[in-house]
Amino acid sequence: MPTYQALQLQIEQLQAQAQEARKRELTSVIAEIKQKIIDYDLSLSDLGFTNSKPSRAGAKAPQPPKYKNPRTGQTWSGRGKPPHWIAGKNKDKFLI
Repeated sequence: MPTYQALQLQIEQLQAQAQEARKRELTSVIAEIKQKIIDYDLSLSDLGFTNSKPSRAGAKAPQPPKYKNPRTGQTWSGRGKPPHWIAGKNKDKFLI
């Protein structure tokens, strides 16, 4: 039965051989895939790739404005950091 060190050496040698085989085969595999894409007129979406970013889970839709600045017409939904025109003031005055 081989020793642990002998098996580790064999693993390293096999990994090196696998990397060499991958390098040799990679060019032909890529060419084959490209040809199939051309032959079947495939697009990125056909292959499951999309250009859009994944949506954040739990993202909320924009809320309608709840408060309005009577001088400038600026609005605020009441979410997030309050704008300077309403910060520290009674919000009831600005309700729409």
